[in-house]
Amino acid sequence: MYKAIIIDDEEMARTLLFEMLKEYCTDIDVVDLCKDLPTGVKSIRKNKPDLVFLDIEMPGHSGLELLDFFDEDDINFSIIFVTAYSRYAVQAFKLSAVDYLLKPIEVEDLKNSIELFKKNKYRNKEEYAVLRENIKNPSTKKIALHTLSSINFVNTQDILFFQGDGSYTKVFLKDGRNITLSKGLKHFENLLAEIYTFFRCHKSYIVNLEYITDYIKSDGGYLVIDKMHEIMVSSEKIDTLLKLLSK
Repeated sequence: MYKAIIIDDEEMARTLLFEMLKEYCTDIDVVDLCKDLPTGVKSIRKNKPDLVFLDIEMPGHSGLELLDFFDEDDINFSIIFVTAYSRYAVQAFKLSAVDYLLKPIEVEDLKNSIELFKKNKYRNKEEYAVLRENIKNPSTKKIALHTLSSINFVNTQDILFFQGDGSYTKVFLKDGRNITLSKGLKHFENLLAEIYTFFRCHKSYIVNLEYITDYIKSDGGYLVIDKMHEIMVSSEKIDTLLKLLSK
C-alpha cells in the first residue's frame, strides 16, 4: 500500500477524490485530508506519505509553495498536482514533465496518474522549480528532457532543432551539445504545439524558426540553422514555412 495525502481547500473536491481513490485505486491509502497548505505541511511531516495530491489554487498559499517548507533531503514523496488551470497553463506542466490532473477529475486520468507514480515514485525538487518558473514566466519556458541516465532542463529558446530517428529524437542546442532522448519526434511536436517558434518542416525535423539563417531553394530546398546545420524541408511544408518566416 502507498500512503497518500490530499491537500485542497474545497471540501467537496477533497471528498470526491478520496472516494475515487477508495473505489478505483485500492492500493492507495489516503491517511489525511487537508484544507490548506500549512495543514498539509504538518501532515506530511507527521504521516510521511508516498504521494501528495495537491491543489494549486488555494487561499493564502499557492500549492507551488509546498516544497519551500522542505529541505532537499526531506522530499521523499511524489506530488500529483490537481488544477483547474487553463489550457495555456497546463502546457507548463507538460514542458516540466510534472504530473497533473485537471478538474473535474476523470477516472481514467486518475488511474493513469497512479500508474505513472508507481513507475517514477520520487521526483527531484528541480522539476517542481522548473514548473513554477514556467507558470510564473511564460515567456521563458524550460523543457525537461529525459535521457536514460538524467533529466536535462533546457530553455526552449536555446534549442536549435530536433532530429527524429524512429522511436528516438536528438536535440541540438545552441551551445553545441546534443542530447538523445527515447521518445519519437511526434511527442515533441505535440509538446511544443503552442510555442509558435517551433515548426515541423520535415518528417525527421522540428526547427526553431528563430535560428533559421537561410532558405536555399536548390537541391529540393533546405534550411540553414544557425549558419551551420542544413535541414531538409518537405515540399508540402514550404509555403507554410515561408508565411511563418514572413511574420
